[in-house]
Amino acid sequence: MKVFRNFSDYPSHRPLALSLGMFDGVHLGHKCIIDELKKVGSAHHLETAILTFWPHPRFVFNPNEDLKLLNTLDEKTLLMEKYGINNLFLKEFDDEFRNLTGEEFVRQILIEKLNVKYLIIGYDHSFGKNKSGNFELLQKLSKELDFEVEQMEAINIHENNISSTKIRNALLAGTILEANEMLGYSYSVSGTVVHGKKLGRTIGYPTANIETENLKLLPKKGAYIVEVFVKNQQYKGMLSVGTNPTVNGEKLTVEVYILDFEGDIYDERITVKFRDYLHEEIKFEGLDKLIERLDEDKRLTEEFIF
Repeated sequence: MKVFRNFSDYPSHRPLALSLGMFDGVHLGHKCIIDELKKVGSAHHLETAILTFWPHPRFVFNPNEDLKLLNTLDEKTLLMEKYGINNLFLKEFDDEFRNLTGEEFVRQILIEKLNVKYLIIGYDHSFGKNKSGNFELLQKLSKELDFEVEQMEAINIHENNISSTKIRNALLAGTILEANEMLGYSYSVSGTVVHGKKLGRTIGYPTANIETENLKLLPKKGAYIVEVFVKNQQYKGMLSVGTNPTVNGEKLTVEVYILDFEGDIYDERITVKFRDYLHEEIKFEGLDKLIERLDEDKRLTEEFIF
């Protein structure tokens, strides 16, 4: 997959089948769009492309909004490559770009710079200044500018439309299985292992303290069963998102106890994939009660089938 940060770097003599949007999460609804792009590209001898934006436009329009994302830029790029996209355009959502009307965007960017011959958009997608671009505008311009346009229907699970917002809400409610079902894969968080208070090692449960990216959404506070990937090896793990209230902690941390693992992994980058929710964050009466709960969590994690 080729990644472009400037439209001028793309050799526009190669015609494209393209879709555009944030694609946050690259969930099953997005994958249906990608699959259709690949099908159309093959039938019309077109390369496939996704045009997405960084930062998220909501950061530009609402700079004080505390929006957390399902994917980092690296995660989104890897998913696009995994799903077989030929070209990924990462456009900075700057002042010049945000002030293009829907029609200007189609003429100046999609047609003149990217040579789009087939455009696929989601069921609720709008674009351009004041959301002036929509499916009706695309249908009108397609005849004049010689491209085809297709609008995908919403993808449903259990009669509910899949959306990035619904996945965020599921993660914030701790309903990991629901979120993973909509994503089509297990939600993950990556980060560097940093030094913590090292309390865990004193009670037989040494944990790796993960420093995550600030923009990445963390699920609801609580304990989870996770898969841990460290040094190209996979392990089972028990992960905590919280403040360690039993020892009067205040800072939000992400800590994982890795089963059947020993070794120094400080400064290593690790990835955890959330597989199931164990329980909410609990303030125990003392360390003995905490250890009892950890023992039970470990038993449940050992029995969990990945």
